[in-house]
Amino acid sequence: MTLWLLRHGEAEPRARNDAERALTERGRKEVRKSAEHLRGRALAHILVSPYLRAQQTAELVRESLGLSLPLTTVEWATPDDSPRLAASHLDAYPGECLLVSHNPLLGSLSGLLLHGHLQQSLGLSTASLVELDGDLVPGLMHLAALHHPS
Repeated sequence: MTLWLLRHGEAEPRARNDAERALTERGRKEVRKSAEHLRGRALAHILVSPYLRAQQTAELVRESLGLSLPLTTVEWATPDDSPRLAASHLDAYPGECLLVSHNPLLGSLSGLLLHGHLQQSLGLSTASLVELDGDLVPGLMHLAALHHPS
């Protein structure tokens, strides 16, 4: 399996609440740059956090790549959700999958899938894109690529 993890682009520092923070123009540029690494990939699913900045990021990816693939909002992909819970949900999405979410979840999820534990998170900046390959089992995936937009 190939699993892509994309952290949302740079977001406004404040909004009424964290879930409503929108992407900045810089964040939109970061996302478009990272999306180019997905060009030509056979994505079967685009899973996305319900938070506004992640939804905007996923929509920009879809637009940039000219995809008609629907966005699937998943409630278990917010910043403070459990990496173990997220990993268990990913089994339901066979094929090449993109998860658009946040830190600390994505950094911790990457570390869990790569190393089998939560003590070694992957450092991700805004709009960082991680490509993981292998069996979707903690400790059995390997890092195929890590792209930072800047």
